Amino acid sequence: MAHQFYVKAFWDYEASVWCSESDIPGLVLQTDTLEEFEDLIRHFAPDLLATNLGIHEPVVIRFEAARQLDLVAA
Repeated sequence: MAHQFYVKAFWDYEASVWCSESDIPGLVLQTDTLEEFEDLIRHFAPDLLATNLGIHEPVVIRFEAARQLDLVAA
């Protein structure tokens, strides 16, 4: 597996959805849950990699999620 890519999910507070940042051309995601986000990566990434980059072999995709929690100390 020579090819490696990344997908990052970050929480958009205004829209209340998880949004994507990625180096996979054409992969743009918005979901309500991280589970749905991961499902969509698995669904769309293989086709986008094949169509846009001509990759037809297994690849590594590093998936990260980031969300800031603002809390008030008791």
